Amino acid sequence: MSYIDPKLSQYFDPLSEDLKSAILQRDVQLYTLTDLIHCLEAIVEEGEAA
Repeated sequence: MSYIDPKLSQYFDPLSEDLKSAILQRDVQLYTLTDLIHCLEAIVEEGEAA
């Protein structure tokens, strides 16, 4: 189950519903902005590989 630290809501909430869904489906634990950035980078890399 994914966890997004509430302090990241200012960065997470404005994202599109599709992107938020993609993040939550990854079963990640995001505690810092760096964690969120790494997750987003991984999503971009997977998109480029497809």
